[in-house]
Amino acid sequence: MALRFGIEEEYFVVDPRSRSVVPRAAAVVARAGAVLGERASTELVGFLAEAKTSPCDDLDKLTEQIRAMRAAMAAAAEAEGVRLAASGTPVLGDLLPAPITAGARYADSLATYRALDDEQCICSCHVHVEMPDRAHAVLVSNHLRPWLPTLLALAANSPYWAGRDTGHACWRVMTWARWPVAGPPPYFESPGHYEELVGTLLGCGALMDSGTIFWDVRPSARLPTIEVRLGDVARRAGGAAVFAALVRALVQVSLAAVEAGEPAPNPPPEMLRAAYWLAARDGLSGRGLDVRTGRPARFGDLAAALLAHVTPALRDHGDLDRVAAGVGGLLAHGTGADRQRAVYRRREHLPDVVDDLLLGPVRPDG
Repeated sequence: MALRFGIEEEYFVVDPRSRSVVPRAAAVVARAGAVLGERASTELVGFLAEAKTSPCDDLDKLTEQIRAMRAAMAAAAEAEGVRLAASGTPVLGDLLPAPITAGARYADSLATYRALDDEQCICSCHVHVEMPDRAHAVLVSNHLRPWLPTLLALAANSPYWAGRDTGHACWRVMTWARWPVAGPPPYFESPGHYEELVGTLLGCGALMDSGTIFWDVRPSARLPTIEVRLGDVARRAGGAAVFAALVRALVQVSLAAVEAGEPAPNPPPEMLRAAYWLAARDGLSGRGLDVRTGRPARFGDLAAALLAHVTPALRDHGDLDRVAAGVGGLLAHGTGADRQRAVYRRREHLPDVVDDLLLGPVRPDG
């Protein structure tokens, strides 16, 4: 039986003339709510608007939902005189300090995390996959850890930051890594170990609440799911759907391993951190680290190994051909980050990059 899955996506609100980010998300979300209801929401920073799908049981349904969700958000933005861009980091804009969205929770966050909130200008894709219960989600997390750098490389779509090329394929993960509870999750000896560690982090003030557990894999605080939250938001709906299907297949394979009592690999945290950085710097084109063996390996080869690892689940879901084609396309033509740089090279004009990232028809003013 296929696990249901869905995604949350964040988008930058940009001015159609300057292509810089602007703090107009609240107005866009209010208008989009007429179509999407609570599936459209604001985020901590006023530059960001978020939308969510409902749970789906197959890839075609998820793809349709993402396209409809993006169309509704894009239409709302245009009605408000702005546009939405799908990139992990803002290509252009005056970012610091970031405009914090009004509300008691966001005010509490600013008081707790201070300048981290001021610089929280990133957009990601969160994939939710249903779980039998929280205990299974914690143990599945262990089995996902060795594959996280490879997923990061596949989803890289954030080379630019406020007018400059960072030299990284995924700069978003570099900015995110400064938070106290972020990045690759620890290895959990048991569900009880997870609860004990979270309790310690709450007690010392590193967490405001369970909603601020920002590890790249976590049991959802609100839903009966495991949440994989390390990907940059994808440029197009089809890419987002394929990435979600790949994640679901990996979760399904990992859940089967948990239920069979198979031990999860436990790469050292320092090795996993190094693999993350290599993936974030160079994406699929780079030479990374296979944390299962501790040996150097190209991320292109690791992506092929990941696809082979999840092929049984993809075949069960009927997703194998589409996901294999999606991964093959990334290996042949490059990631979102590679595309952003290719667009820039045509005229060395960063507004062109923003135009290529816009949701809906590209009709910039000027």
